[in-house]
Amino acid sequence: MKIYTKEGLINSLREIKNQGWILTGRKGNDGGVGNTLEDLLGVEENNLPIPNAAEWELKAQRKTTTALVTLFHMEPSPRACKFVPAMLLPLYGWRHDEAGKLYSENELSFRQTIHGLSRSDRGFKVVVNRNEQKIQISFDSKAVDQRHSEWLEKVEKRVGLEELNPQPYWGFDDLFHKAGTKLPNCFFAEAETKLENGQEFFLYTNIYMLKRFDIAKFLEGIESGNILIDFDARTGHNHGTKFRLRKKYLKFLYAESIEL
Repeated sequence: MKIYTKEGLINSLREIKNQGWILTGRKGNDGGVGNTLEDLLGVEENNLPIPNAAEWELKAQRKTTTALVTLFHMEPSPRACKFVPAMLLPLYGWRHDEAGKLYSENELSFRQTIHGLSRSDRGFKVVVNRNEQKIQISFDSKAVDQRHSEWLEKVEKRVGLEELNPQPYWGFDDLFHKAGTKLPNCFFAEAETKLENGQEFFLYTNIYMLKRFDIAKFLEGIESGNILIDFDARTGHNHGTKFRLRKKYLKFLYAESIEL
């Protein structure tokens, strides 16, 4: 593995940007943009070999994609309670689309992406509670869309229609420590894509160096709906809870944005 200085990595990224169209190194891989970039740099996934490597993250996406950028995984507190598989899934889950097919007849799903700007069609919302220094998950049965009325009746029988009690949450201190250690600085690359003879090529058109993660902007991003919380659990497996981001907002999370 090649060892980089920060300046050496910047120069290598500039060289990649100037190479023109590059054949993907990971055929059929949705993460091919980032994986190909890592291959070109000769680095392992999410492991930049530079001094103070833990202070830098490397992210990349297709330029035209509307997919969310995953910032990090973090389960709600208190984590010993295992809120998602022990509470949200059995009490507020709904029949999995593959129940009775791929999975058992009783397979439930709790898979949704929510934010702080408005409630989901199942009544869930992210709330930034600055007084208690928490980010909380809230439920309001009155906000549930009519098409989920059958599900809501089941929720009422299981647990009632009041606010979640207790409410899953992330304490500011824990969350800021996670974000501060995972994302203090970031290199972010965007790539145009094309297909030729069934092969995908990338053109890395925009590469940014983002410095000094801003916690205040992180909270504002949740309230504005630009940062979302993604639950992905079913009866047989909890795939983890993720904090995700609308791509265009990534640069605004940092005090300084420099295009290479």
